[in-house]
Amino acid sequence: MLNRLTAPTPPFFQKVRNLGLLLTAVASAVIGLPLELELPLTVLEIAGGLAVAGSMMAGLGQAAVKSE
Repeated sequence: MLNRLTAPTPPFFQKVRNLGLLLTAVASAVIGLPLELELPLTVLEIAGGLAVAGSMMAGLGQAAVKSE
């Protein structure tokens, strides 16, 4: 398993991984905003979904290996 995560990643899946990390970072920033801003519940639910989707994309992108 560890060899798979450290093996070379194809360029497409590098982009998927990076996009997933970006989505997770943006969602975390929105969730971490101060309570004084009183964001609607819908915005927080969407941010939670983006955090889950982003983390899954990052994991999938990192686990893909380049076949020889």
